[in-house]
Amino acid sequence: MGIHYDYKSTRSAKLMEKQAKKERKLAEKKAKRLAKEGPKKEENKPQALDPNKPISLDFLTNPDKE
Repeated sequence: MGIHYDYKSTRSAKLMEKQAKKERKLAEKKAKRLAKEGPKKEENKPQALDPNKPISLDFLTNPDKE
């Protein structure tokens, strides 16, 4: 009879411990993966067109020119 009473009374505590363990393992995996990848490089986003600047024919024909 003691086992059944103990199971129901400690069920929520065991579930919280299990969830904490799972989150801790996921955090360790993420930290390990980030350390393996190295620092993340920033990607250069192309500049949006300036609405105050008129679009010229030169820009339309050769957009890579800066």
